[in-house]
Amino acid sequence: MPICNLAELKAHLSAGQRLMGLDHGTKTLGLALSDVLLMVASPLETIEKTKFTQDAKHLLGLMDRHGVGGLVIGLPVEMSGAEGPRCQSVRQFAANLIELRDLPIAFWDERLSTSAVERMMVREADISRKKRSNLKDKLAAVWILQGALDGLGRF
Repeated sequence: MPICNLAELKAHLSAGQRLMGLDHGTKTLGLALSDVLLMVASPLETIEKTKFTQDAKHLLGLMDRHGVGGLVIGLPVEMSGAEGPRCQSVRQFAANLIELRDLPIAFWDERLSTSAVERMMVREADISRKKRSNLKDKLAAVWILQGALDGLGRF
């Protein structure tokens, strides 16, 4: 299944299937999970990246366990709107996943997601620096997935 937009992603889901949000970092994969009504995103976990095959196996196992029918992956577009090397890395990660399993994947512009989550944790929740580092990636995934879920509501 090719990379698709949000409307196509929703059309590929069966009733009761969830979406998983993914924040693809250089060292970690932050994961978030939607509810079955595709309305609310919740943090799931952070995977410390090792080798693609191990990371993919873990990710696909989580998808099976939670009834996930598709992915929303944050695309780290530059502030200018251009796609740089980090976007190419994310797109390649998605292409490699599709080779392992035929699944719908949509990208979501993640500009400022990590910094927004950091500000929220400092200002509103007063979370310590150590706890912030443990939460940042999966909360960025929540930010990405929730934006996409809100966008899905328009289709």
